[in-house]
Amino acid sequence: MIFFKKLENLSYFFIIFALTLLLSSCSSLFKEKKDPVTEKKEIWEPNSDARARKHADENPVIIFGDKNKKTSSQDSEFGTSNVLWRATLKSLDFLPLINSDYRGGIIIYDWYSVDNNPKEQIKISVQFLSNELKSDSIKITAHKRTCKTVEGCSSSTIDQNFASSIKDSIINSARTLKVEEAKNQKK
Repeated sequence: MIFFKKLENLSYFFIIFALTLLLSSCSSLFKEKKDPVTEKKEIWEPNSDARARKHADENPVIIFGDKNKKTSSQDSEFGTSNVLWRATLKSLDFLPLINSDYRGGIIIYDWYSVDNNPKEQIKISVQFLSNELKSDSIKITAHKRTCKTVEGCSSSTIDQNFASSIKDSIINSARTLKVEEAKNQKK
């Protein structure tokens, strides 16, 4: 009987010892992790809020582009400082905006009904090809949709004269904004 009691105490000791080893080895698995690409050891944070905050701090979301980032000649960045971008938004502010992508340099407007005529609508998209203030820096695409019935609509590209008149309006507005900026800088 004494033998069984000693054996029972010894088995408790081994169980506690084994659990201690298991937990200590598991804690190192959870806290320290090796990156498979860089083979750099990282400490794993068990708190999900702390991990999310660390990730947000290390990878900030850039909305208008990183001014400190060097870009290649092919990668044009468009932001609020771009005079063509601002002139386009100002000239076409009556159109409902669907999508704008500063980095891609494109603004897409939604279908718009002229004089509240729902049977005829126009849609305009503006693509920025460069930052320079000249007429070939932007490309205007305009479409017209004519609906005879709710289901019977047809779309077509509007003639180039219409797109050219919009482009001229944007370029003139950009020149005006550029002159105003120059005046404000001299003050």
